[in-house]
Amino acid sequence: MAEIDPAFIQAPECRSKPKVIETDEIPVIDLSNDTKEVVLEIGEACKTWGFFQVINHGVSLELLSRMKKTSKEFFDLPMEEKKLAKRDEVNPLGYYDCEHTKNVRDWKEVFDMLAKDPTFVPASHEPDDTQLRTIRNQWPAHPPEFRDVCEEYAGEVEKLAYKILELISLSLGLPGDRLHSCFKDQISFLRVNHYPACPFPELALGVGRHKDGGALTVLAQDEVGGLEVRRKSDGVWIPVKPVPDAFIINLGDATQVWSNDRYESPEHRVVVNSEKERFSIPFFFFPAHYVMLKPLEELVNEQNPARYREFNWGKFFVSRNRSDFKKREVWSNERYESAEHRVVVNSEKERFSIPFFFFFPVHYVMLKPLEELVNEQNPARYREFNWGKFFVYRNRSDFKKRDVENVQIYHFKIL
Repeated sequence: MAEIDPAFIQAPECRSKPKVIETDEIPVIDLSNDTKEVVLEIGEACKTWGFFQVINHGVSLELLSRMKKTSKEFFDLPMEEKKLAKRDEVNPLGYYDCEHTKNVRDWKEVFDMLAKDPTFVPASHEPDDTQLRTIRNQWPAHPPEFRDVCEEYAGEVEKLAYKILELISLSLGLPGDRLHSCFKDQISFLRVNHYPACPFPELALGVGRHKDGGALTVLAQDEVGGLEVRRKSDGVWIPVKPVPDAFIINLGDATQVWSNDRYESPEHRVVVNSEKERFSIPFFFFPAHYVMLKPLEELVNEQNPARYREFNWGKFFVSRNRSDFKKREVWSNERYESAEHRVVVNSEKERFSIPFFFFFPVHYVMLKPLEELVNEQNPARYREFNWGKFFVYRNRSDFKKRDVENVQIYHFKIL
C-alpha cells in the first residue's frame, strides 16, 4: 500500500470530514441587476460570509475557457520543464510545488505571475528598511500562448476586481471610488493552481485553512469543487458549490481593516479528491506597497473606535510571504543546509531531552553569505538581514495559534 509523505499530513482537528454539509449555500449575485439591489446583496454577503459568487460579471467566457485550457497544458508538462521557471527567494514568481500553509505542505502545484510587470516591493519586512526591490515575471517556453493568455486574462479580471471593490465601498456607505488611490501601483498577482488527485484525501488538504491578505480575491474554479469556507456562526466548513461561468469573491485582511471589522476576512481551505484533479485561478487584488492600512476615518467614531493601528501594507505582504524560504543556511551560501527534523512520541514511555541551541549570534549581527564563499560561479543567494529582527520574527510563531479572529492581523489590533 502506498504511503503519504508526512509533510502533507494535517493535524487531526484540521482534516476534512467525510460528511458533506448541504444546508447552506454561498450567495450568488447577478451583477446585471439594479445597482442598489446588488449593493445591498453584497453588503449582506460580506457581513454574513465574506464570500459570494458573481454571474454576468463582464469577463469574456471564451477568454476564461482559454485560460483554463492553457493552465492545464502547462501543468501537464514534464516536471523538468516546469521547473525551468521555478520561483525562489530572489524571484517569488513562477512555478512552485512545495507551498506550505500553517507549516503543513499543500497538495498542489502553482504558477504565480504579476498583474503589473515589473512591480516594486519592500526589500525586507524590517520597519526601518526603506529599500525596494524589483520583481519580474518569468515565463515558461511552453505552452507558447501561456503568457499572452495570462496577461489578457489578468487585465480583464482586474477590471472586475475594481468593480467589486466599488460595490463593497458603496455597501459601506462610501463613494464607489473611495479606495481607488490605494491601487495606483498595485502589487496584485494571478495564480493558477493544480490539485492532483490525492489517494489520501482524509489526511491531506489542497490548501490548509487560511485567510487571504489583500483587499479581495477573484477566483475561477472548475466543476470539481473542493473550496470550503468556515461558517462564522458555528465553525462548520461549508462547500462552495461550483456555479457555471461564475467567479467566487472573498474578502481579504485589508478590507477587514478598512471596514474596521464590519466585514471580516473569511477562513477557507481546499479539500482534495481521490479520483479527480482540480484547477483554480485566483486573482489576488493587492494595494500598492506604500499604502498605510488603517480603518477608514468615515467608519470610525466614538461608538466605533479604530480597532487597528496603522501599518504598512508592503511590509505586511513581505512578512506573510517569507515563510517558504526560511529554512536554508545563510553563512555557507547553501553549501550546508539547515536540516528539517521532528520528534515522534511514545505510547508507553515519556521522554526527556535537553537541547542547547549553539549558538545564537548577538542581536545586531547582520547575516549574509560569507564573502570567502561568494564568487562569480557562486553568487550570494541571500540578501543581508538583521539576526535580531529575524530571531524575534521566528519566535512570534508560537503565539499565532491563539483563539483570535485573524492571526495575521492580530498583531496590529488595538486591544
